[in-house]
Amino acid sequence: MVLQNIRNLVLKRSHTPRKLSTFEVVFANIKNRASITKYQNKDVPLDVLEKILLAGIFAPSAGNFQPWEFVVVRNKETKEHLTAACFDQAWMTHAPVMVVVCINMRLASSVYGERGEKLYGIQDTAAACENILLSAQSLGLGSCWVGAFSEAKVSLAIESPEYVRPCAIIALGWPAEEPPPMQRHPLDEVVHFEKFGETPLNKRARPHHIA
Repeated sequence: MVLQNIRNLVLKRSHTPRKLSTFEVVFANIKNRASITKYQNKDVPLDVLEKILLAGIFAPSAGNFQPWEFVVVRNKETKEHLTAACFDQAWMTHAPVMVVVCINMRLASSVYGERGEKLYGIQDTAAACENILLSAQSLGLGSCWVGAFSEAKVSLAIESPEYVRPCAIIALGWPAEEPPPMQRHPLDEVVHFEKFGETPLNKRARPHHIA
C-alpha cells in the first residue's frame, strides 16, 4: 500500500506541493530529476553553485577520506575542449557551467590501497555526483551526468595532475526543456529478499549473459 501511494504521487518538476511529509518531498525531488541537455542562455549565480557543491561534499565516503576534487568550468574555450573530449556532444557547449568531478588517487589509495583507488574512490565520487544532481534539481536547475569521455583529454583541458582522475562531468544550467518521465523497472523485477532469485527481468536478460 505504501509503495502504491508513492507511485500515485503526481508532482510537476517545477513545483512541490506544501504539507507533504519529508519523505514525499525528498522522493518527489528524486523522481522528478531528469537529464537535461537544453539550457537557457542564463548564468548560474555563484551562491547557487556553492550550495550545489556544498551538497556534493556532504556525500558519504569510505573512511570519510573524501577523495573528491571539483573543477568548475565556465570559460567558453575550456567548455569547448571538454565537449570535444566527450566525443563532440555538441549540446554540452550550451550549458553555462560544467563541473568535472575527479578522484584524488593519493587520498583514495592512502589507506585502502588498490581497492580504494579502483572501487571506493569511484563509489565516493558517484555519491557526490548524485548529491549535486539532486541539489541542482531542488534549486530549479537542470543537470546531466556525462561519463563518456577521453580521460586524457579531460585531464589536459582542466590541467589536472596525474594523480587526479576525472570521473564524471556534470553539465548545469537553467533548463529549457521538460523531458517526459523515464520508465523504471518495477520493484518486483529488481528486488530480491535474502537470496538472489528468479524475476521476469532476469529471464529477459539471460540470453545476453556472457559467462
